[in-house]
Amino acid sequence: MSSHTCATDRLSPASAGTTHSPPWLGLCILLLAGFVTIFDLFVVNVAIPSMQAELGASLSQIGFIVAGYELAFGVLLVTGGRLGDLYGRRRLFVLGMAGFTAASLLCGMAPSIEILIGARVLQGLAAALLFPQVYASIRLNFSGDDGRRAFGLLGMTLGLAAIAGQILGGFLVEADLYDLGWRTIFLINVPIGLFAIVMARFIPETRAPERSTLDWLGVALVSLGLTLLLVPLVEAPTRGWQAWSFLSLVAAAFLLAAFYRQQEHRRKAGRQPLVDMKLLQQPRFAQGGLLVLLIYSTASSFFLCFALLVQMGFGLSPFQAGRVFVPCSIAFVIVSLCAPRLLVRFGTPAIAMGALIYAVSFGVLVGQVWIAGAGLVVAHLVPALVVIGGAQAMIMTPLLNLVLGFVDERQAGIASGIISTLQQVGAALGVAAVGILFGATLGTGSQEQAARYALAFVSGMGYNVAAAVIVAILLARLAVHGRPAN
Repeated sequence: MSSHTCATDRLSPASAGTTHSPPWLGLCILLLAGFVTIFDLFVVNVAIPSMQAELGASLSQIGFIVAGYELAFGVLLVTGGRLGDLYGRRRLFVLGMAGFTAASLLCGMAPSIEILIGARVLQGLAAALLFPQVYASIRLNFSGDDGRRAFGLLGMTLGLAAIAGQILGGFLVEADLYDLGWRTIFLINVPIGLFAIVMARFIPETRAPERSTLDWLGVALVSLGLTLLLVPLVEAPTRGWQAWSFLSLVAAAFLLAAFYRQQEHRRKAGRQPLVDMKLLQQPRFAQGGLLVLLIYSTASSFFLCFALLVQMGFGLSPFQAGRVFVPCSIAFVIVSLCAPRLLVRFGTPAIAMGALIYAVSFGVLVGQVWIAGAGLVVAHLVPALVVIGGAQAMIMTPLLNLVLGFVDERQAGIASGIISTLQQVGAALGVAAVGILFGATLGTGSQEQAARYALAFVSGMGYNVAAAVIVAILLARLAVHGRPAN
């Protein structure tokens, strides 16, 4: 459900050319692209147990299937937006969609878990080229009421993509079309991608008026630094903590510090940095970035652990597991529609209350699983799931708007790039953190399988409860001392 990624471009309407009427057919293609990139963030969750059974994947490798896509997606989002500015957004759209389609085909044909993980990373890289062009093209080709309508359709599409990832994904896996099983969740992207490439001619080409150079050194430093940070965390459930794990974390810290210094050097020299570090020195924006990192770290990790609990622990089929999320998804959509009016009336305290409810509902869900153990009836979790879905809708997108409201309008583009990156990197780190706790508990004890998975879920979700509590506290402080949300 945490599907709303904020824009990463820095744009001027003047660069849109002389389009006389909004390209509504082009919008349909842009929405289709947005749908498949977010769909693939969520669809793997219900298919993970099937992948694990067929390919013999370890818990760490499962983590890489999810986190590899998110990390690659997040790290290169800003770069993808900048490349669209420089070389044309339709051109980058076609290139990104072609890469995404090819990587999806490779995922669907992967003969081993290692190749599947590599293909997922390639999918994420291609999505990072593709996704910023969707936002940028809508911003530049639609204005006024048309723009509000277009972005409303985009928000609805991304929300539906998250829902479809759970339900349609479960159906595809269980249908086992042509004996392909889980592979269909990736292969379905191939005809969609080819169609989008052919129809991309209806998207007007736009470029930024200023053709600044891209900071490739900064891209390399932050990408390698975050990769070295994530790899030992995801590997820990299977391999434990070894000497190379600590060396990797030290190298990550060194590279990220070097990235900070290099970005400051570029800024002071009058060259455009990849990330304006002065933004991170603003206390409220820095705190907002931490909130985004934490709240998005609880989403993918939750869906992954829940899928493992109900499928591997309690024997639900992929489609049955997906259907459990239907009430949760409906709650997310309904509250998403109501949230803007609540924010206008109550401001930031409404988001803070949503965060408190989110933390409490996670605690209730974990308590239910812990008390019931092997005797758990999955249907009894639905009320808590409904509250979690509604609370997510009350926090996630409103939080992005709140945090971006802390910066000047001229900094909005680069600030949204930072926040977009924190969304996906936070999701990847959340998967890693929960995987460590889940794996450590799963590998101990001699109980029956259902009991072991119940305890592992409780242990893993301990991170989510803690993160949600911290978010609730920080948002309560913002509600008291900060300005209202817009």
